[in-house]
Amino acid sequence: MTLFARIPKVDKILEWDGTKVLLGIHPRPTVLNAVRSVLDSLRTAARSGFLREEELLEGAVTSRIEREVARSTAFSLRRVVNGTGVVIHTNLGRSPLSKRVKPLLDEIAFGYSNLEFDLEKGERGSRYSHVERLLCDLTGAEAALVVNNNAAAVLLALSALAAGTEVIVSRGELVEIGGSFRIPDVMGQGGAILREVGTTNRTHPRDYHQAVSEQTALLLKVHSSNFAVVGFTAEVSATELVAIGKEHSVPVMADIGSGCLLDLSPFGIRGEPTVQEFVKAGVDVITFSGDKLLGGPQAGIIVGRREFIAPLTKHPLLRALRIDKLTLAALEGTLRLYRDERLALAEIPTLRMLTASAAELATRARSFARRIRRASPPDIRLTLTSGISQVGGGAYPLLELPTTLMAVEADGISPQEMEIRLRGMEVPVTGRIHKGRFLLDVRTLQDNDIPFIAAALSSLAG
Repeated sequence: MTLFARIPKVDKILEWDGTKVLLGIHPRPTVLNAVRSVLDSLRTAARSGFLREEELLEGAVTSRIEREVARSTAFSLRRVVNGTGVVIHTNLGRSPLSKRVKPLLDEIAFGYSNLEFDLEKGERGSRYSHVERLLCDLTGAEAALVVNNNAAAVLLALSALAAGTEVIVSRGELVEIGGSFRIPDVMGQGGAILREVGTTNRTHPRDYHQAVSEQTALLLKVHSSNFAVVGFTAEVSATELVAIGKEHSVPVMADIGSGCLLDLSPFGIRGEPTVQEFVKAGVDVITFSGDKLLGGPQAGIIVGRREFIAPLTKHPLLRALRIDKLTLAALEGTLRLYRDERLALAEIPTLRMLTASAAELATRARSFARRIRRASPPDIRLTLTSGISQVGGGAYPLLELPTTLMAVEADGISPQEMEIRLRGMEVPVTGRIHKGRFLLDVRTLQDNDIPFIAAALSSLAG
């Protein structure tokens, strides 16, 4: 009898003791789907000639079914250890929230709240009021509004202020960011008519002056996300653009991307203007993200002059783009930390990671390495080496942050295999491969990541 013919049938497997245990814990369809999935993989292996006889033993098949049930019932969205050194890592959820936000999230998530209820007046209120005053106090803007992400913020502003009219943008700022998101496409979706000025590398004030017409509704400045143009370049600053706008009675809007609320230059992080600088320059509408340099949840934040924010609050698109209660709670909790700069730097993980010094990271790396070595088999070797981290999230694309890396080696396991196996752990561990070594960057590692790293590395041994 061939191995293919010896593969057990579904009915027989369902009578096994191990399967009955699973049926007592999980719904029958879940177990049945797992059985069928395992049988399909066994048949595929048999056809290709890779099936071994011991794989058909009851214990072996039952173990595979247990693993398949565990895989199918596990949450898809789960915690990941970020050892890549990219602080604002879009694929890994961008900015982790401050633990200071957790109590508020617990309260709002598991009970009712005054999301749209004015407690003083006893009538319906606005969900946006919970963060508007905070945003205005922090940025100096007259009014503020929040939606579900920055692309939505740009779309809403263009739809409300420039539908059917021209928006002038420098050709060098017509960017495409992750997921093929393009500024011209968003402008078209918002009903605005794109008017390009300047060249890819050089745009001057005269380009805007010459382009303004009766059809011009906005002058738009866009953050150059994920790239930098260097060399023979020229761009019109926000202050210059505001002066041009005033001369022609045309409002100015700026999509500034990452949304930095603190001056990080004392930490050697320069080149990203703060939101307050754009407000002070007189920009009428400013949009930015909540989950990048700000260090909060995914959100699109709009601040500016009241006369231009007001039309956005009445636009029908706002309902489709509105922010939910949990995001609002996380955003309010994060923004409140900014009222004390020292507290924000200490408690907001993104800011804490970005501003960590090379000496601090070296000390942390030695501590982490000692803890991991104590909990790992002797054939797992850790070596500390210097390297660089990246900001990520489209901010500071050329900035290199000095850091300390932990190089991990294990006998008989290549860096590529190590990367795959660590990524497949119950709590996945991600890092990077450079010059033939698998590396973990301590800048983006949290203290409570270490037990998961040690357990993952221990599984590589033997």
